[in-house]
Amino acid sequence: MNLFVIQNFELQCGIVLPEAKLGYQTHGELNSDRSNVILYPTSYGAQHPDIEWLIAKEGILDPSQWFIIIPNMFGNGLSSSPSNCAECGLAEQGFWFSHWDNVRAQEQLLRKVFGIERLALIYGWSMGAQQAYHWGSLYPDRVERIAALCGTAQTTDHNRIFLESLRSALTSDPTWNGSGFDGFPDRGLHTFALIYASWAASPAFYQAGLYYQFGYSSLADYLERGWEANYRKRDPRNLIAMIDTWLRCDVSDNPIYKGDYALALASIQAETLVMPSASDLYFTPADCQREANMIPKAKYQVIASIWGHRAGNPYQNPEDANFIRQAIALLIAPV
Repeated sequence: MNLFVIQNFELQCGIVLPEAKLGYQTHGELNSDRSNVILYPTSYGAQHPDIEWLIAKEGILDPSQWFIIIPNMFGNGLSSSPSNCAECGLAEQGFWFSHWDNVRAQEQLLRKVFGIERLALIYGWSMGAQQAYHWGSLYPDRVERIAALCGTAQTTDHNRIFLESLRSALTSDPTWNGSGFDGFPDRGLHTFALIYASWAASPAFYQAGLYYQFGYSSLADYLERGWEANYRKRDPRNLIAMIDTWLRCDVSDNPIYKGDYALALASIQAETLVMPSASDLYFTPADCQREANMIPKAKYQVIASIWGHRAGNPYQNPEDANFIRQAIALLIAPV
């Protein structure tokens, strides 16, 4: 992993970080005219190794053709986060990261390190899709294409309930002290994982018992090893920090659009593929289609899947991966 450092970076919450650190990983080679760049931001709880599976020759993103940059989102433990930055806190201290912060830092990385002024594609799933929409609206003349999988440009009230339940699960743990944890929040993280598993996969996924094919012996085994164990790898303060970012996702909440959500979406000039999962419970097809209708060059294409939100990150699901690969191939095909 590489590290890009920005001195005295002012966050949208008003706090200035003496050194904002942005971890990133690249794949492929930048061509001479810098026209083959794909930006691939991370999603909730993910670090770049978690999402590199789709980067492969003849994969969804092919590094033999494209120069792919994965910037780690603030708060994910590799870029500036509560776990590695003394100045970073949580909303309880009046501190949070926003996608306004993520995208401005990424823009500096691209321009100052690589001399990149234009993106061929921004590919994002979930919180990565949120960042893609922000890029398209904040730098409309510099983004040619957007692939937004299972994500929206503004967090809905229904989605907010999901996020607040996750946050409450962690902050209700006995180790929570009002600003952090005095120990590891075992009880809170167990509840957090149960809530997440119930929302991220669909009822049909559980009814079909699809998790058994991956070696889990029972539903309880799947929830423990397939969900809770993964989130135990993350600092719980970082999990809260990323929730705080997600809660504040609004493509119009910035000095440029000043709350005009319709104008922010209408300003996106990129060819935009809006691709929800048919069974996503918190980035619903209806919410995604509503936003697609507000983006001038948007194409709306549903992933017909029972995998719920995870249909957009189908590392265990070849059928959905192939569907996405074909859709992206059409999006980036030469005219």
